[in-house]
Amino acid sequence: MNTENQSKINQLLSSQPTGTIMLAFWLKEQGYSLELQKRYKKSRWLEAVGTGALKRANDKVNYEGAIYALQKQSAMTIHPGGRTALSLLGLGHFIDFSSSKVVLFGSKNENLPTWFNKYDWGTKVNYYKTAFLPADKFLQEREFKNFSIKISNAPRAIMECLYLVPVKQDLTECYHFMESMNNVRPEVVQELLEICQSVKVKRLFLYLAEKVSHNWFKKLEIEKIDLGKGKRSIILNGCYNSKYKITVPKELELKG
Repeated sequence: MNTENQSKINQLLSSQPTGTIMLAFWLKEQGYSLELQKRYKKSRWLEAVGTGALKRANDKVNYEGAIYALQKQSAMTIHPGGRTALSLLGLGHFIDFSSSKVVLFGSKNENLPTWFNKYDWGTKVNYYKTAFLPADKFLQEREFKNFSIKISNAPRAIMECLYLVPVKQDLTECYHFMESMNNVRPEVVQELLEICQSVKVKRLFLYLAEKVSHNWFKKLEIEKIDLGKGKRSIILNGCYNSKYKITVPKELELKG
């Protein structure tokens, strides 16, 4: 490798955080041609993660480092959400997340790249494409050792959990998540509830927040929130809550 190419790879490696993916199209935009990328792979500076994605040779990359590339280099809104975001935020510490699947959310028109799906991240990844909340709102930066990515903030993460109830997420677990939601701003929750497009999520969120009796719940203007019409059977053979017109687990209705 000539001096110029070696200088360019040194510049690249010094500018990009370890533990992250580098996308081939993005590298090309930065002045690293596909031919040059091939040379770096041949010289064992870089390794292919799959078609269109690379990493430092011998670098350990987790799913977070892949999300970094999707967000920073592809401008995608795919992010850790639901119980994964709550875990990253330090909430729900009473629940064992060690064997949990990683939960990602993105917009309806965003697909995980093939290289992401085929790579072994050391954990199962469940990805949900939804439109019940704006894809780019109510996210916050989560710092890792060398980089940061956007994840759902706490109220959004709970709503993402509720979106998955009852098939992919246990409602009683959501109740325990809600218990840890002491320090949220009522205006943030209010805006989320007003823009949320899922009647089920809004009713369940309000039901749990009221049951837990958070102080911020009393400051919500529920009359401004569209809760739809008719009944919603969330759980079969459960208890009917007439205020929110939902059927919930009997053990949950008895709490509080």
